[in-house]
Amino acid sequence: MMATATRGQPPNNLMTARSLLETWARCLEAEQKRVSGTALDQPITQVAGRLVHTVGTLHLYELTLPHGSSIEHDTPLSIIPPDDMDPTEGIVLGGQGNVVLVQTFDAIGQSYADATVVPDRAGLLATSAKRLRDMLAQPDAYRLGPADRLAPLLETTTGAEELSGAGTRSSILTTFWANELSVRRQRLAVLAIELIRANKRILMVCPDHQAADALVGTVARAMQAVGLMYKTWVSRYEMALAQQVEGIRIQELGFEAQMHQFYAKSRADKAALRRKYERFRELTPVLAYKGQKQKDLDEVRLLEWRLLTQVSDLQAKIKDANATLAEYENLPLFRRLSLQAFGKNVESLHQYLELYESQCAELRGELDVAKARINELVPEAAVPKDMRPEFDELKEEIVRLGGTKKIRELLAAEEDTNRQAFIQNRRLVVTTASRVLSDSLFSRVRFDVLIADEAPWITGAPLLGAAGLVHEQIVISGDRRDIAAAGLWASREAQPSPNYS
Repeated sequence: MMATATRGQPPNNLMTARSLLETWARCLEAEQKRVSGTALDQPITQVAGRLVHTVGTLHLYELTLPHGSSIEHDTPLSIIPPDDMDPTEGIVLGGQGNVVLVQTFDAIGQSYADATVVPDRAGLLATSAKRLRDMLAQPDAYRLGPADRLAPLLETTTGAEELSGAGTRSSILTTFWANELSVRRQRLAVLAIELIRANKRILMVCPDHQAADALVGTVARAMQAVGLMYKTWVSRYEMALAQQVEGIRIQELGFEAQMHQFYAKSRADKAALRRKYERFRELTPVLAYKGQKQKDLDEVRLLEWRLLTQVSDLQAKIKDANATLAEYENLPLFRRLSLQAFGKNVESLHQYLELYESQCAELRGELDVAKARINELVPEAAVPKDMRPEFDELKEEIVRLGGTKKIRELLAAEEDTNRQAFIQNRRLVVTTASRVLSDSLFSRVRFDVLIADEAPWITGAPLLGAAGLVHEQIVISGDRRDIAAAGLWASREAQPSPNYS
């Protein structure tokens, strides 16, 4: 039985993560010195290549090396085309024999021949050793508590030191041992679904990229069966080598494909926002001008109403004066004396009529001017039928987004493809353990749970490196018999150098 320990602190008689990290760092550094200058890092000439697939800014090339040549997966390399093009960097994802599949960061044409490939196995070992040294120097940043629970298991050579049953399960370290690979992966898929529903961030590591593709397909299919949108949760860090696994299009689950789609949508949204903002800026002065003209039109119409009111009053006075003159001789004496007392006699009434007519003429002149101005202002103040609703909708959107100042800042901001922020928001990331150890991106992201598929075929150094990124739990899965068969966990420096996959 595995010895028990308090949470985050292994028993004193067991190997700790720190001691294993130190041992493996020395192993990697010794291997780097051995590899430097050997055939493993010598240029390989007469290499033919063809483009297989492109996703976003990544490209998958198939390289045919001379017979007898091969490059291990996850080895970084440089491809030097034969036509004086600039070299491009890449990473070997897999292959068979002298044919390898390489993920590159720049396109170098549809096909080419007689290229030169320069592997950098020593660089991979140096980068991996440096990560282990960083973990030793910054234990608080990497949180080695869960890794301490893993360290004693990595010291086993046959698996007999572990439980003889199907595995163990604790709050920190869980092992799934079974002879059938399909059974193990189904259990991992069920566990992944449980962890996702518990809002955990999961790092899944595999010994190679073919295994990673297969595991992604199994997990995605299990999620589909329980109604989960696997495209939302699962992310395959490298380009997938297979198009489909178990009926699932795993190319769509690639980290680069997801990020490319996300930023493409972001750029499309930004372009749409720019169009809306420019249209808002275009309509704002137009409607402001229309509004001012409407205000002028309202003032002129008010003036017209006042002039018409005054003309009506004068016309009423003229009518009264004419009626009085027509009946003046027949008016009673008392009525005439009353009118004369107010200065209204025949002579003065004629004077009043002349004054009223003169005022009416002036008012009619002013009315003509007002009506002409109204005729000018009506088309100037008129707003097209659809313009006002369009402006109101745009204004509502501008206010919702924080106002024009905020939108100007959004539009002025440079498009920044932040890989760290994007991967930190992925719920389940699947890759190889050696990529986790050598890729600088993983030094800056953290996870809740580590799941190691086919763990006996993963060397102890990258397995420890992945374990240092998790806060809560480590899950080890595999066939216990493979621990001795692979011999990749033993960290004795005297042993022959292993394959760091």
